[in-house]
Amino acid sequence: MKSILVIGIGRFGKHLCMDLVKNGNDVMAVDEREENLEDILSIVTSAKIADCTREEVLRSFGVRNFDICFVCIGTNFQSSLEITSQLKELGAPYVISKATRDIQAKFLLRNGADEVVYPDRDIAKRMAMKVSANHVYDYMEVGDYSIYEIQPLEEWVGKSIKETDFRAKYNANILGIKQDGKSMLLPNADYVFKSDEHLMIIGEKVDINKLVKRL
Repeated sequence: MKSILVIGIGRFGKHLCMDLVKNGNDVMAVDEREENLEDILSIVTSAKIADCTREEVLRSFGVRNFDICFVCIGTNFQSSLEITSQLKELGAPYVISKATRDIQAKFLLRNGADEVVYPDRDIAKRMAMKVSANHVYDYMEVGDYSIYEIQPLEEWVGKSIKETDFRAKYNANILGIKQDGKSMLLPNADYVFKSDEHLMIIGEKVDINKLVKRL
């Protein structure tokens, strides 16, 4: 369990708080507008109405005691930049800031952000990839790697992982199998592919994208 500060409770900040709480974390939510906090008051550890561009406000939170501080302000980049910078100056151990453009990310990283996220861009990219390829059900990127949820190729069905020489042929690995609402992690080499299942596969982007184009 971690102690997490979330500043800016718009759509992204609200869903972030909900998911953080679901995962067992202590969350303090902060926004200038009371109405933005109403939906999460009952689930977060604490909620405060405050202007976080003021250094004395951030200082009063004891930001150095939070494991992670999120800056989720999407409509006022100047405020996001100021808050990010002040959090680091006040000793916040790890700051994750939201950006909508690359130029914003550069400034945020220069001014103290340890990590920058692009929620709108990432969702759009994920959806575009999902609808552009046949039989792709989910997709995400992890550094230089891509993870896809796909349907097996017809040529794999009825054959084992070993028989398809999957790892050597595609330079990818199978993380798991999903079928009828159940999941199996890291299937062994003798596992036989079925037509009605989904595969969770991972590989370097250049290799995995070649495979996806065959679907």
